[in-house]
Amino acid sequence: MQGLLFPMALSWRMAAIVVIGVFLASFVDGVAGGGGIISVPTYFLAGLPAHLALGTNKLSSGIGTVVSTLRFIRGGFVNWRLAIPSVVLALYGAHLGTRLQLALDERYLKWLLLLVLPLVAFVVLRQKKLPEEPGEIDRRRQTAIVLASSLLIGAYDGFYGPGTGTFLILIYCGMAKMDLRTASGNVKLVNLASNVGALATSLMHGKVFIVLGLIGAAASVGGHYLGSGLAIKDGSKIVRPVILIVLVLLAVKVISELL
Repeated sequence: MQGLLFPMALSWRMAAIVVIGVFLASFVDGVAGGGGIISVPTYFLAGLPAHLALGTNKLSSGIGTVVSTLRFIRGGFVNWRLAIPSVVLALYGAHLGTRLQLALDERYLKWLLLLVLPLVAFVVLRQKKLPEEPGEIDRRRQTAIVLASSLLIGAYDGFYGPGTGTFLILIYCGMAKMDLRTASGNVKLVNLASNVGALATSLMHGKVFIVLGLIGAAASVGGHYLGSGLAIKDGSKIVRPVILIVLVLLAVKVISELL
């Protein structure tokens, strides 16, 4: 248990980076989605190795996601017919994705990070206005799209993570013809499930810095609460520069380590 609580030395600098970065990531997630683009690099910048950074991020982001998920459930913005099987598939997908991630050498994970992060950031930054009303679609086709994407994106979330919620929103609204609020409620549940599946697998393999993750979780709860509760005009004006700055800092750090 001691190894999970403190798998490496905890410094004030490390804790400060995580509190600031995870709070900002969670706030961004509540305003515009895509918070994982900031929270995963935050743990790298704090000095955690790749597997430990990804596992610890699941702890803090999962606890923070509970806050916004409950708000959507209370508001009645969940399609339970689609949500329940989606949650089961996301749990299984995340377990498989995390097992694959843990089987890879950390050096390869860092190269993948350099390749994947800019692509995910591009998708998030290009996100357009989504429908407020549901569209016309065959019920069986809608179910197949939602369940298949929950499994596949759940596996991606277990393997890596950033952009999971954005990818699901785009699929649920664009292909499954759900309205934005219901899609968002279902996505929060699926994202929470994939976080739990990935976290459980990481814990079994000793790849979670529990104390640092709980510090990050406190910041995550605050960020999610403020971000989901505030209506910020032109929030993307804040989100986009922050994402780009974090990506540049991460790229410099990772490239310096690899070279």
